[in-house]
Amino acid sequence: MKHYDIIIIGSGWGTKLRPLSEKWRSIAIIEKAEMWGTCLNRGCIPSKMLIYPSDLATTAREHAADLHVHGLETPKVDFKSLVEETQQRISKNSNSIAPFYESQENITLYKWHARFIENKIVEVDGQQISADTIYIATGSVPTIPNIEWLEWTPYMTSKDALANSDLPKKMIVIGWGYIAVELGHVYWAAGCDTHFLVRSGMIKAEDKDVRDVFEKDFANRYNVHFWVSPVKVEYSDGIFSVTLDNGEIMQSDALFVATWVKPMTEWLGLENTSVTLSARWYIEVDEYLQTEAEWVYALGDVVWNYLFRHSVNYEWEYLLREYNQEAKSPIKYPPIPHAIFTYPQIAGVWFTQDELIKQGKTEWEDYEVALHNYKNSAMWDAMKAEVWFVKLIAEKSTWKILWAHILWDKSSDIIHMMIVIISAWETVDFMLNKMIFIHPALSEVIRNAARTLSKKI
Repeated sequence: MKHYDIIIIGSGWGTKLRPLSEKWRSIAIIEKAEMWGTCLNRGCIPSKMLIYPSDLATTAREHAADLHVHGLETPKVDFKSLVEETQQRISKNSNSIAPFYESQENITLYKWHARFIENKIVEVDGQQISADTIYIATGSVPTIPNIEWLEWTPYMTSKDALANSDLPKKMIVIGWGYIAVELGHVYWAAGCDTHFLVRSGMIKAEDKDVRDVFEKDFANRYNVHFWVSPVKVEYSDGIFSVTLDNGEIMQSDALFVATWVKPMTEWLGLENTSVTLSARWYIEVDEYLQTEAEWVYALGDVVWNYLFRHSVNYEWEYLLREYNQEAKSPIKYPPIPHAIFTYPQIAGVWFTQDELIKQGKTEWEDYEVALHNYKNSAMWDAMKAEVWFVKLIAEKSTWKILWAHILWDKSSDIIHMMIVIISAWETVDFMLNKMIFIHPALSEVIRNAARTLSKKI
């Protein structure tokens, strides 16, 4: 049996641990699919390559005339060329990784499925290998809802929707989360008649003020069907027929299922180890990201701490620091930011006002809120932003900024100012008296929100 210092299962986030090989550690990397996992091949990166041109087309269609720029009212996205170029670029990057690893003296790459035999032994491609330390970073895959006959139809998951270069005339989207609104936006912007089936509300993990404004704006632009659930799906002669719980039947030539994800733990043979799983099949870890099996760690989507690429980046940096340390320190997550790259974008840092309420905290007693529309900033006169705003929440006893939420098509960039302020536990006073905001700039609306908070002190 071949023995390694480290086995890494999953070439996405897991291969960020590769610098350990530079310390003369022998590493086995096991990957059964595309190199570098979901983010590069079927997630973050290809989706943004499709979303950015979609944003340009939508902005031209909806706002160019308002700014006295004419001739852009009917932009056309060359969907086929866009998708094909995106896939070519992704494949080139993904295919370049394996040769690099194979050229490294201390790295052995196994392009196969991994299955545990016991805590420190993994079977791969018919052979057994062992290691002193094992990292599980297998990520997640789309879940498929229990809808009658759905599994017998050629529906698309996010992986299929990203690689499909044939633009359908009409597409039904089953889902209401960030994957649904991001890729649904791409297809709509390219000219597809896109319909969303929403059981209750959209982007339900977001702050209530964000949800309310976003839903209204999104429903004005796209075809959103609220309070309906699909109960049966049929497919014949290239047409999907989706029966809803109200008896209505909707038809389309494409069906995109984007409901949720599940961890890739089912075929790992974890029943042969001490590793324990939650009720939803996520791997349970302690404050050191260690499983119940000693020296077997897990990180990323498979753990369910945070389902973001940037949060797992933080996890692997922590594991790199702690590797082989005699006295280990527990992982301490800073305020976690997130963004949804739909139209308009949504971004936030840490929790929501809804979560404060669930904790029994109330406005005017424990915290204060300021919400400012971009119309209340000088730059709005140039850009004419309609529905976009920033929301700040401050702790009343200290006036430290606790949370921030932004709804705007550049919110994923602007939110970084608030990431720094919140992570540093800075206050309203710091924002108003120790910072200078460029004038006129869109970030001034954040200062305006801080001014509103200061009046409540």
